[in-house]
Amino acid sequence: MRRHVMSMLVGAALVASTLVGAGRATAATATPRPASAATPPPEFGTDWHDPVTAAPPVAKPRTKSCEVTIAEARFKDFTPYEGDYMPPRGCGDRWGKVVLRLDGKVKGRQYDRLGYLRVGGVEVFRTSTPQPSPDGITWSVEKDVTRYSETLSHEQRVEMLIGNVVNDTYTGIIDVKATLTFYAREKGADARAESTSGRVAPDRVLPLGDGTTLTTPRNSERIVAEVYATGSGGGCEEYWYMTVPDAVPYSCEADNGPYREVQVRVDGQLAGVAAPFPTVWTGGWSNPFLWYVIPGPRAFDVKPIEYDLTPFAGILNDGRPHEVEVSVVGVPKAQTGWSTPVNVLVWQDEKSERVTGRLTRHTENPLSNKSTYTPGSGEAAHRLGTKGGHRLSVSGHVNTSHGRVTTTVTRTLANTSVHRWTEGEAVDALKATWTDRETVTTGGRSVRTDRTYTMDGTTTLGAGDRLRTEISLGDRAESVTTHGGRRVGRTVIDDRYDGDASYLTNVPREERHAVGTSRERYRQFGDSGCHDRTLATVQGTLTEDRLRC
Repeated sequence: MRRHVMSMLVGAALVASTLVGAGRATAATATPRPASAATPPPEFGTDWHDPVTAAPPVAKPRTKSCEVTIAEARFKDFTPYEGDYMPPRGCGDRWGKVVLRLDGKVKGRQYDRLGYLRVGGVEVFRTSTPQPSPDGITWSVEKDVTRYSETLSHEQRVEMLIGNVVNDTYTGIIDVKATLTFYAREKGADARAESTSGRVAPDRVLPLGDGTTLTTPRNSERIVAEVYATGSGGGCEEYWYMTVPDAVPYSCEADNGPYREVQVRVDGQLAGVAAPFPTVWTGGWSNPFLWYVIPGPRAFDVKPIEYDLTPFAGILNDGRPHEVEVSVVGVPKAQTGWSTPVNVLVWQDEKSERVTGRLTRHTENPLSNKSTYTPGSGEAAHRLGTKGGHRLSVSGHVNTSHGRVTTTVTRTLANTSVHRWTEGEAVDALKATWTDRETVTTGGRSVRTDRTYTMDGTTTLGAGDRLRTEISLGDRAESVTTHGGRRVGRTVIDDRYDGDASYLTNVPREERHAVGTSRERYRQFGDSGCHDRTLATVQGTLTEDRLRC
């Protein structure tokens, strides 16, 4: 019988459910508990350090604050939590910042699970969970949700779900509490709240939910769609970056291989393209021991992809419903595995009842996607090299109370990957890079954002059924703002994870003899200030926590 390491990888839970795991807090926060020993144990035991991340905490103003519990639930099946939300009293109805905090705990045996939190139909948070140790773990995540202030200023229905299965084998009940903390505006601040990016929060947030129809206010002068795109839910799309074309001998096939692209269309016309982030969940690459304390980038806080649809405002502002559809290029027909909830953020011209305009230019280069397969034989590895990419540029203007404003959005995507595997997939390796370069020019102001995602990993099933995974992940974004051709701002975020872990497969938990190291360095500098933190672990013990600035 052939051994398919990828088959084990696809069912991250197949391995994870008989082991134990952890997770990641993003943008600040799991409070680490003290290590149980001064030096790391020779191998993993039944408990380890709580999840922790090197990402910076959410900056909070020193103003009056009010806290509201928005959801509190124990998830043991696929029944969503439903409740009512009331805006806070005593903090006004305009806030300088709003921070969401999720606190969770779980123990026993359980898969990594995906979850969401929606307020008034608006998805404000998407997450995955750590896998528990027998003794139990706790974790927390913070997120700046100021951009949803308009939604949060009204009474709303709340829905939260972290789908889970609890039975005699999978015993971990996921216990979570979600709170919102509202901070009053600082004196002299703009009357409308500002988000972490420094932009004024939108006047309206319109969820598309399960539909595709959008009707914007007729005086919309800026329109941005955000898509919480995740390839997940089991099956090969959870590991889309390792799929191969149908004719290639490998355990995960897709029609045209691993190239994926998240597209947005307005009334059938292509309006936006983006590279999805290659998230590795906390059971990923067949080896939960990699992620026990320091998980991969974005695993706990799934960032939405943003598309500036302002060039289409003249079309969308006619008072009629329009079709806004999201699709993922490369997913085999009729195959599930991707979730793409959409929020549309709208900024209105308060001095105009109607903002007119038109789309003036639409240029699309043909999408390229080519995979070249080189067969292996004996000990020689099979090889699949893939190159893909796409470019879209759109331009349009709106006639506002402060004059005609032209917006041009240009986005260029590129993906290269080399996938190698041996017969039986005892060795399975991927080296891949994704780039997503976007420039948004409005009037004399231009913002260029260069995003680069990297993955370099190898899983080997060696002698004695010992499985080893070595992996490096990178998440980098550089944003440069110019005005009148002169640079006026720059921010760089660079998050890198490195891990190496091994264990014996097909034996009882106490005989796995697992060992593993992990390291994360998160750097942020430029207009958003300086943050440079490094974390390192050995066998679940936090051995380094260094802050350079």
